Amino acid sequence: MAKIVKLEQHIADLIAAGEVVSRPASVVKELIENAVDAKAGIITIEIKDGGMTYIRVSDDGCGIAPEYVQTAFLRHATSKIQTERDLEAIETLGFRGEALAAIAAVSRIEIHTRTPDAREGTRLILEAGETLSNTPVGCPAGTTIIVRDLFFNTPARLKFMKTNRAEGSAVSSVVMRAALCRPDISFRFIKDGKTEYHTPGDSLPESCVYNVLGREFQAGQTAVNFSDDGFSVKGFVSKPEASRGNRGYQFLFINGRPVRSLLMQSALEQAYKNVIGVGKFPSCVLYITTKASNVDVNVHPAKTEVRFISDKQVFDAVYYAVLGTIEQLHAQMNLRSGAGGLETYDPDEKKQSGGFFSLTANDYKKSYGGALKVSEAASRGTYGYTPKNTDKYAQKYAQKQENRNFSNLQNSGIPSYSENSLPGQSKLSENDSGAGYVKSLAGTRENEQFRVIGEAQKLYIIIEKDENIWLIDKHAAHERIHYNALKSGEYSPMSEELIVPVICSVGCEQAAALTDNADILDLLGFTAERFGEDTVAVRHIPSDIDISDTESVLSELCQALMTGGGREPSMLDNIYKTLACKAAIKAGSNTSIQEMDALAARVVSGEITHCPHGRPITYVLTKTMLEKGFGRA
Repeated sequence: MAKIVKLEQHIADLIAAGEVVSRPASVVKELIENAVDAKAGIITIEIKDGGMTYIRVSDDGCGIAPEYVQTAFLRHATSKIQTERDLEAIETLGFRGEALAAIAAVSRIEIHTRTPDAREGTRLILEAGETLSNTPVGCPAGTTIIVRDLFFNTPARLKFMKTNRAEGSAVSSVVMRAALCRPDISFRFIKDGKTEYHTPGDSLPESCVYNVLGREFQAGQTAVNFSDDGFSVKGFVSKPEASRGNRGYQFLFINGRPVRSLLMQSALEQAYKNVIGVGKFPSCVLYITTKASNVDVNVHPAKTEVRFISDKQVFDAVYYAVLGTIEQLHAQMNLRSGAGGLETYDPDEKKQSGGFFSLTANDYKKSYGGALKVSEAASRGTYGYTPKNTDKYAQKYAQKQENRNFSNLQNSGIPSYSENSLPGQSKLSENDSGAGYVKSLAGTRENEQFRVIGEAQKLYIIIEKDENIWLIDKHAAHERIHYNALKSGEYSPMSEELIVPVICSVGCEQAAALTDNADILDLLGFTAERFGEDTVAVRHIPSDIDISDTESVLSELCQALMTGGGREPSMLDNIYKTLACKAAIKAGSNTSIQEMDALAARVVSGEITHCPHGRPITYVLTKTMLEKGFGRA
């Protein structure tokens, strides 16, 4: 039997460091939290080489007295909690007393610190947790911590680090969240000698959003101001038309703490359920405030997850805050556009705040449940307005889409047929009636294995085969054909150069993932270049992809690249599925008889049976089923 022994201290420290410090971004996060807890008004973060060789975090906070500087680097040493009762309502970002000890165990670290009332500060230098020097020094009030050569003594951890660009983007994302969380603090982020962010610290969230996320993001946001049942929800949510292709721009904060909460994320997206399309996601910067005792932050070593006493209260607060704002925005747009879809609704003037109504959940249900009604004419479009389809360009574009879809089928290996070569098909003239069109479809495949009857709901191809009726999902079938071709290597998308590059805001880490995998994108027909910290400029796209889908496709590719962790078959498989789905014929699009015939031939042959996601492509109504349904059996 193996002996049980107590681990040596330095090994225990390395294990503990692994729970807290996984990459440079986690180091920066812990140091920023300490600076915020020290009541800093100005925080400067500087990194080099993605933070692997150099990290510096400076603040003008309260500093550390000389007699406590060395103690601060011991495990479980903290000034933020003293008794077990303090754990019931934690109001500081840090409290475990593990951050400095964990960072020191895997790096060379140096600290300069001075309290405002002291004449001189203290300089402490440590390497792998061991003190090398502890001397007085002249320095400004506050604390500066410099971390060099992260993981120099843990090669096993070092080999799992990503490229400097990817690590730097992860640090940028951490700083971004910290800056958005505290508009009252001025944050400056310097990467490789260049200032990336600098917030004014004027306590105005809109100033912070503008400086960190940019003018375009801010222009697509609308204000939220809601309070109910011990919860306050303020900040900004995106207008429906400004929705994005991923969740990278959803920033949630609870009591001044950046968090990742599936509960609040679900509430946010449920509020947008009926106003944005599938595959689109809202963006937001939301500040949720409640009593500290309502939130348990002591559930995760990195303090990124929290629990609530009442999940329902949190869900309702976020849901009704966002939904009320969207409905009010909807109402205002209808009034401005003159849609005339609103009946009388005169909310209490006392509840107006910044142009938006701060309603309780019950008030919202009463007000919008009965008083706010949308007329039939106003309900046809997203905002009660449906433009007439008289645009000549739109008609030409629809025809182009139809031609492009057919060319995709040809490129995908589906046999093509000219109008005159199809047996039994007669050419339609401009004066042909609908009956003539049906007749031409019915005669498409005479004396063959099947007969194309037509199409239902612009999605399902209807064919007759062996006395049975087959319904074929044209999108799923075409998607599977593309997927098989991409996976086998028989088909390579043709790249199309764009006259004007498409600028896509995908997020810091996502942009790094795209540029780090430029070779994969090139094989898929994309060319994307870095265009700022969280943006890429797309100069080439596959000819099968519509230009309007560029950002959503790249967002899904980012997800596959970031979760794959390398060039594994599973990652490439997810990429192929994404491209196949976007390149396939869309549900609701017009499909020519040649396309229906060609797709049906591939399906009937048994070559394809399920889409790449596992859904069936065909649904068969047998003769027996039909006879039973009509009472003939």
